[in-house]
Amino acid sequence: MDTNNKKREIPLISRFPSAQRFSFFLLAIILVFFILIQARLFLYPIAVAILFTYFLYPVANWLEKHKIPRIIAILISLILLLGIIGAAGLFIYRKIGGFLADLPEFRSKALNNIDILELQIGQLFGIQDLSIATILKERVAGLFDVGSDFLNKAFTATTGTIFRLGILPVFIFLFLYFRTKIAYFILKLVSADKQMVTLKVLREVSKVASRYMGGMITVVVVLCIVNSSVLYLIGIKYAIILGVIAGIWSFIPYFGTIIGYSIPFVFALLTGDSPNMALKVLLVYAIVHFCENNILTPNIVGSYVNLNVFVIILGMISAGMVWGLPGMFVIVPFLAMVRVMCEHVESLHAYVYLLGTKGVRKHALTAENINKFIQRIRTRRTR
Repeated sequence: MDTNNKKREIPLISRFPSAQRFSFFLLAIILVFFILIQARLFLYPIAVAILFTYFLYPVANWLEKHKIPRIIAILISLILLLGIIGAAGLFIYRKIGGFLADLPEFRSKALNNIDILELQIGQLFGIQDLSIATILKERVAGLFDVGSDFLNKAFTATTGTIFRLGILPVFIFLFLYFRTKIAYFILKLVSADKQMVTLKVLREVSKVASRYMGGMITVVVVLCIVNSSVLYLIGIKYAIILGVIAGIWSFIPYFGTIIGYSIPFVFALLTGDSPNMALKVLLVYAIVHFCENNILTPNIVGSYVNLNVFVIILGMISAGMVWGLPGMFVIVPFLAMVRVMCEHVESLHAYVYLLGTKGVRKHALTAENINKFIQRIRTRRTR
């Protein structure tokens, strides 16, 4: 009788050989990725709505604590969010209008710069015919044509895109309205002895997501102002719109800054009076990127995300392959939520260590480590 009870206590998966368990694990991962890819048009609006729900939750909760009914509090929060997004969109639309009008002039300027470059290379190396210059001119001309079409079509979205954007406020409203019901549903799924731990996890997940969204929006706003100001000071035409575009891309960590600054760099390289302007843009990018990663993001977003760079980059590459840009936008806060959940499960502490920054902080380029390095140099000199 005791032997039978022991057999019943052994998990079913543990009865299989390790090779078969590993195969089941791989099949599960493949199945999850298949579902995420096939249902991406349904899932990524929900994922984005969840993040904005956490962002608006402190506002709606504060209004409710001041005796405002939940529905009215949620509507006020949504109107504030939509008003800010609408104002920003209108500002960008007006600036892009002038930029689009000048695209033919920029196209001819870029082609003229290529002719000058071809002449200078020919005189320097004694080459009369540069076939690569012809190919380059065709590519540059196509780049401006494609860019013009893309910017025009960006404001002429398809019906499906409009629907997915339009359904976001509905999802956000429903998530905020039913948040208590959803929390009680999750608590009912676990046993009574684990409900306090589950409640703590829910609160920490809410704190991580809301702090991340609020912090990243603050960082992006600061970067839009800084980028526009610096590009204007170095003499880039349409510095405001280029700086805002570069700042908005910063919602995507690491890759976003590179993509965002590649636009003013290519613009300065092709349409500037000399290559010095492009070099100035590169210098600005290096300074802004350093300040963002070491000053802005750590101090504004804080240590709530607590993910190491390797995990973030792998996560963004995977999310980009599955959901494209929306996946790269949502993956970091969702990985942070997973880390918070794993912290409260003892058997998953190894994954917390893998996801987190513990073990590599002493090698990171932080102000504390830089000060320690300077102090070591000073002590060596005094000896």
